[in-house]
Amino acid sequence: MKPNNIIYSDLSTYTPKKTMQFYENVFGWKFSNEYNYYTAYINDEPIVGLYETPDKFKQMRMPHFWMTYIQVNDANKVVSKARELGGIIEMELEMPGFGKVALIRDLHGAGFTIYEGEYLNSTRNYNTPNTLIWNELHVSDAQKIIPFYAGIFDWEIKIQDEHFFKIYNHQQEYIGDILEVPNSYKGKYEYWISSFCVNSLEKSKNDILKNGGELIVDEGNRMLMTDNSSQSFFYISELR
Repeated sequence: MKPNNIIYSDLSTYTPKKTMQFYENVFGWKFSNEYNYYTAYINDEPIVGLYETPDKFKQMRMPHFWMTYIQVNDANKVVSKARELGGIIEMELEMPGFGKVALIRDLHGAGFTIYEGEYLNSTRNYNTPNTLIWNELHVSDAQKIIPFYAGIFDWEIKIQDEHFFKIYNHQQEYIGDILEVPNSYKGKYEYWISSFCVNSLEKSKNDILKNGGELIVDEGNRMLMTDNSSQSFFYISELR
């Protein structure tokens, strides 16, 4: 049984070419087009994915956004349980040679994708710069959604302080965080957010700004930035 780990992130963007140029300049990623889905690589190792936002979501005026992927054993079972617990299923898709995916929204509306299959492996990396290192959920009320995630993924979610929770899989591996963040700080949306490690926070911040991104907040040990869409945001933190 796989432990329902967070394994991957990809980016939905209205402007793939412009967005890819940004990330190439900032992180040194090289993109490969595979069936209108772009995979970013460093030294032939896959890092993340990127695709053009589907027309359905463009019509809904959804922003550019990073998506978190969670590996599961049985996508149909997870979808059924998510519905039972009040989640919304935005999309289900099975692709030959790849596997099954489903886009789910929790009770606050934060979206994530589940993946069943053997093709997509974890790309989270803790010792290589410009790679995905972490994923966390920012919500206004953690207690409302903790039973949902525990119910569909068999996660144990442990409180660390009043507004900070750690996520453990059924093997008791620490795999992610939940942070309670007031709407006055994070805006009206609830979301999963991706973090990338860099050699130098200051250099990467300057590269992001030079290429049209923005600094949202400097937390000292990490920075919340946007790319050149001014909508899609992510953390950068220094390699340790």
